[in-house]
Order: sequence, then structure tokens, then C-alpha cells
Amino acid sequence: MPLDEDVTRLAKGKNLATVVTLMPSGQPQALLTWVDADDEHVLVNTEPQRQRARNVARDPRITVLIHGEDSQDWAEVRGHVAETVDGEEARRHIDELSRKYTGHDFTAPVGPHGRVILKVTPDKVNTPRLLGR
Repeated sequence: MPLDEDVTRLAKGKNLATVVTLMPSGQPQALLTWVDADDEHVLVNTEPQRQRARNVARDPRITVLIHGEDSQDWAEVRGHVAETVDGEEARRHIDELSRKYTGHDFTAPVGPHGRVILKVTPDKVNTPRLLGR
């Protein structure tokens, strides 16, 4: 199923997102991060040893709240990680994200486990338009 048009627009723009996963105790963990989208998924790039990657490996439920420049321009995607992509594709993707947000390739050191793309399939989407605001 194609992504909602507002989700796609916000995710492909230079907007940050709050990504929420569940810790082993059930406590939510929220981090501000870069975000992207393909035709059907919200894309979050991380390192596989990071807490959020470990959280979704154990429990794939995830919420991504994408913040637009205007406080009334946002999209909440409640969903699950349907697939992870690693290797060269994930490495190329972090460079694409870095160019979008900073104007140059990703310069931070990449850990020994590389990068991974979390492909988030929406189960529920909320936007001001969908909520009639």
C-alpha cells in the first residue's frame, strides 16, 4: 500500500523525526533522527548495535513522528519494522541522508557492524489533514 502523501512529503523533505521503540522493560525510547521514505515504507537508518535496532529486532512495533517546519505540519506513523536492509545499500543510504541534511556524505565513523535501514510499514497514520484539522 502506498504511503500517505503527507508522510512521503515530510519524510523526503529535510525534516527530522522522533522515532519511538520499546525497551525490554516496555519503557518507550524516543530519539530525534533523520528520516526518508520509499513508495511504501518510512526509512530509518541506524547501526545494528544501537538500542533502537535491538529494540525492533525483539519487538518490531515502532512509531515515527515526522516534524515539518510549521507546528501544524507533521505526520505520525504507527507501524512495525517489516524488513531490515544492511550492507552496501544501507551504507549508500546513510550518505544520501547526510547529503540531504548536511550537504555532504556521512563523515562520522561507521561502526564495525555497518549500517542498517529499518523499513517501517504503517499500521496507522495520523496527520492534521487526516484528523480534519
